[in-house]
Amino acid sequence: MTAPSVAAQPSLRTEARSLSDREVADGFVRGDERCLAVAHARWHGLVHTLAARTLGDAREAEDVGQQVFLAAWRGRVGYRPERGPFPGWLVGITRRKIADALAARTRRRDLVVAAGTRLPPDGVSAPDPDRVVDRLVVTGELAKLPAAQREVLAMAFYGDLTQVQIAERTGMPLGTVKSHARRGLDRMRRSLGEASGPRVTAPAG
Repeated sequence: MTAPSVAAQPSLRTEARSLSDREVADGFVRGDERCLAVAHARWHGLVHTLAARTLGDAREAEDVGQQVFLAAWRGRVGYRPERGPFPGWLVGITRRKIADALAARTRRRDLVVAAGTRLPPDGVSAPDPDRVVDRLVVTGELAKLPAAQREVLAMAFYGDLTQVQIAERTGMPLGTVKSHARRGLDRMRRSLGEASGPRVTAPAG
C-alpha cells in the first residue's frame, strides 16, 4: 500500500492542519482515504523512527512503515478509542511489525549459516541432503551473486557435490572453486546482515 501524498494535494494539506487527531482516527476507521492520507503524513515519521532505532536499517524501517499502515487500514475496525489514542494504537502495530522483521532477519541468518555448513569437505558426502536443502530458501540471494559463484554454490547446495566434484564438472581448478564458494557465501552473509550475528562457516580447505 502506498498512502496518498498529502504534500501533493493542497486541499489535503489544509485538511491535515484543521483535523484533530480524533477526527482523523474516526475518519480512518470509517474508511475515509483522505484520513488515511492525513494519518500517514502525521504519524509516519513516528513509526519510521521507532522502526529505524530498533532495526538499524532505514530501508527495513521504511518497509515496516508501509506494513504498519497497511495493517492498520485493513484492521481499522479493531481500533477502540476508549483503549487509547490513535497514535498509541499505531505504535502497538509498529512494535509487532518490528518483532516480525527481527524474526525474519534471524531466520535469514540461520539459513545462511545452514548454507555455509552445507558445503561438505573434499571427498565427504553430506548426510541427509534433502533435509537441509528443503530448509534452504536463499534462492533470491543466490540469484544476486556473480555467475561463477552462483554456479558453484548451486551445485553444492542442490547437486550435493563436493568441491572436488564441482571442479571436475566445471573444469575449474579446485582452488578457484573454493575461492568462488567462499566469496559467494561471504556476499550472502553481508547481504543478509550477518556481520552482527553468527558467522558463516567457510568451505573446508
